[in-house]
Amino acid sequence: MASPVAAQARKLLRDLALRPPLLAARSQAVQLTPRRWLNLQEYQSKKLMSDNGVKVQRFFVADSANEALEAAKRLNAKEIVLKAQILAGGRGKGVFSSGLKGGVHLTKDPQVVGQLAKQMIGYNLATKQTPKEGVKVNKVMVAEALDISRETYLAILMDRSCNGPVLVGSPQGGIDIEEVAASNPELIFKEEIDIIEGIKDSQAQRMAENLGFLGPLKNQAADQIKKLYNLFLKIDATQVEVNPFGETPGGQVVCFDAKINFDDNAEFRQKDIFAMDDKSENEPIENEAAKYDLKYIGLDGNIACFVNGAGLAMATCDIIFLNGGKPANFLDLGGGVKEAQVYQAFKLLTADPKVEAILVNIFGGIVNCAIIANGITKACRELELKVPLVVRLEGTNVHEAQNILSNSGLPITSAVDLEDAAKKSVASVAKK
Repeated sequence: MASPVAAQARKLLRDLALRPPLLAARSQAVQLTPRRWLNLQEYQSKKLMSDNGVKVQRFFVADSANEALEAAKRLNAKEIVLKAQILAGGRGKGVFSSGLKGGVHLTKDPQVVGQLAKQMIGYNLATKQTPKEGVKVNKVMVAEALDISRETYLAILMDRSCNGPVLVGSPQGGIDIEEVAASNPELIFKEEIDIIEGIKDSQAQRMAENLGFLGPLKNQAADQIKKLYNLFLKIDATQVEVNPFGETPGGQVVCFDAKINFDDNAEFRQKDIFAMDDKSENEPIENEAAKYDLKYIGLDGNIACFVNGAGLAMATCDIIFLNGGKPANFLDLGGGVKEAQVYQAFKLLTADPKVEAILVNIFGGIVNCAIIANGITKACRELELKVPLVVRLEGTNVHEAQNILSNSGLPITSAVDLEDAAKKSVASVAKK
């Protein structure tokens, strides 16, 4: 049976790559630092949708109270909704460091929009999904408030179990889909889509009907579903989630709130979208790691894991846990690694005050173990490593790598396999 560490890591990776709102896992063993790939703000997602024919509310974005006031006047709407722009959920029930309660406000008075924006912009908003101190709000979205006569839920996502895209919908929208799945699973509808053939009219119509759209609204909803699917493919998304996907008293089907996640591997052909990435909410260590093409996920233990490949990283976290230790992170080198990356990786790991030992676990296929070994010895000398270091290397040029380490004169503990490495790492911490 997999340990809680691995279960949580797998959930986290799947959440990042596929569908954060649909999957959530919290382990009693570790607390994961939030980690994301490209993840756009709400206003950016809505602009993408609007540009591709999907119906959204009229809106403007402001980064000052005066801009928010002017935007509210330009909207000339009967009612206005003001939303703080952060990536975390739960904004409506959040609290600002200014004392203002709620990151989402409704008003009919443009002057009030300016007053509220003054208490939002530049202040931290704390929600159930942010760190305790909250996240700084740099922008607000000023949008036309539309009455919603009925709310449904719609998502398009890549699902490995179906080997392709899946439509997921429920006539119960506006609430967490997890709650619906737990209490009324019969109200969750799925349509598996053949990625070669694309979405069929019959599938879009059937989903619209299952969501409860009737008469002319059924055709309108089906049309919006097809446009959302086309957007999903066009931008290399792994998920497009609309909650609520609703209807107005005036007979319009509108995407009121949206979240889009992207395939990180598609950056080379989605440069304009990836250029919109807002890294201000990332942990500083994540941004620093990304500069060197390193992928970092923070955990709450004290044994740093330095690996190549996400699968090996999860296995390493697992075996540390099973041997009585707790991983402090995992840092993934990836494939075409260079000595400079190894040095920077050690620099990042040793900067974390929680780290009391480092476990290097490399399986060299594409990766040259000798390069890793040279990087390790350089880092140990230049950074004057103060914590125990356990190294397990296997694969390409492993014998040359082992000679480099053994002849270095450095206090490096070698391990014959992963089990041995985990035991030695845990023991090195226990001795302190």
